[in-house]
Parts: sequence; C-alpha cells; structure tokens
Amino acid sequence: MDFESKTNAPIPTDNIEFAQPTTTRKPLQLLRDTEALLRRPTVATLSLILPPKLSNKFQLTSFLADDSFNELAEIDLDTISDFELRPARISVGLSFIGFGALMILVLLLYLNTLHPELRAGEQIRQYWYQYIWFVSFGVAGMFMLGREAMRPMPKRRK
Repeated sequence: MDFESKTNAPIPTDNIEFAQPTTTRKPLQLLRDTEALLRRPTVATLSLILPPKLSNKFQLTSFLADDSFNELAEIDLDTISDFELRPARISVGLSFIGFGALMILVLLLYLNTLHPELRAGEQIRQYWYQYIWFVSFGVAGMFMLGREAMRPMPKRRK
C-alpha cells in the first residue's frame, strides 16, 4: 500500500497580470453609485405595492437622495484638513459616551422593573456581558475625547 501522494510534481503557475482600472473613482463617487444601485430597484419594487400618495413621496425622497449624493460625491476628501475634522471627532466621542450611559440606564431600568428580586451583585453576574459592552462604549468615547484634547492645535497667525 502506497500512502504517499503521487502529485508532488511542481505545478506550473503563470503570473497573470490583472488589468488596471483606466479611471480611478473617488470613494464618495463609489458610495454614491453603490447606494444608487441598491436603492433604485428597491424603490421601484416598493412603489408598486404602496398606496399612490405614499409611493409618490417615496419616489420624491429617492430623487432627493440622488441630489444629496451627487453633491456629496463632488467633495474632495484630500482637501479636508485634520483640524476641520476635530468637531466631528468630538461629536462621535460624545455620542459613544452618551450611548453607553443611556444603554446602562436602560439596562438598569429593565432589571429593576422586570427582575426586582435580583440584588445588584446578582444583576451584574447575570448580565455582565451587556454591562461590559456598554461600559466599553463609554470608555472608547472617553479615549476619543482624550486623544482630541492632546492633539496639538495649529498655531494662529498674528
């Protein structure tokens, strides 16, 4: 009985060169096109089964989305400076902190109304996974805010 493989011979591999795209699209243009390819068939399908008044509003909203994404696709991401992104990063950090705090409060409300027989230690023991997730959201937001606080400010011209 021969248990060794007979196919030990080297397999010839051809180095295939892939064609490079002739035009490079910006990420926002790619987002616009991808979103439109998903949205348009959905709108066409749903507008057939919706009442006429709602269908017209639905199609109008789709046209507004086209206009919004066309404006968005004209933005050149390379021209946005790091300092201009500071308010957005602060908002995201505050959103993470707020979401984590809100969800901990919702979890505590849930536990106190539906499981009043559990003491605090038992609640944490039984729902530790949710606590960890929501606390981690808050901590991630605090890290984002701390990073923004330590980021050097550009010097102002006199």
